[in-house]
Amino acid sequence: MNADAFRHFYDYHFAENRKIWDTHITSLTQAQFTQPVAYSVGSLRNQIVHLMEVDHGWFSQLIGVDPSFLDDSMDDRAAIRAYGDQVEQQMRAYLAGLRDDMLPTKPFAEGEDKDLTLWQVLLHVGNHGTDHRAQILRLLNDMGAKTGPQDYVFYVYDHVI
Repeated sequence: MNADAFRHFYDYHFAENRKIWDTHITSLTQAQFTQPVAYSVGSLRNQIVHLMEVDHGWFSQLIGVDPSFLDDSMDDRAAIRAYGDQVEQQMRAYLAGLRDDMLPTKPFAEGEDKDLTLWQVLLHVGNHGTDHRAQILRLLNDMGAKTGPQDYVFYVYDHVI
């Protein structure tokens, strides 16, 4: 693994997040967006915010700043999208400075994550995003939306090969 591979992987992560937002979330009614769901973290709103906040939380730790999270009652899609755009910018800025020699380092000096290497953290965050996008796609499907795959290989076909 190298830094360029992680930048590429996160380009996929950001593209899939935007695709779900632009293809599905913008066309939902507010009731659909906030409809309670008993699975995982709940509504589509909660799934999306959770994905953004986990991205932001981990990358804020890597940068060494305190994260700022949305109010639990915030359900304004424009404000949530703006927050997500800021999170993506923060992540892209960090990834722009990522070097190969940083990947095997342990970015956290203490706590339960102290033994994690940077490459493990970066894989975890990306994998977490895939998990919650799958949950989001399932919720959208249950609402009658025609969803598609989020497979990494399809991103590669469209963007690399």
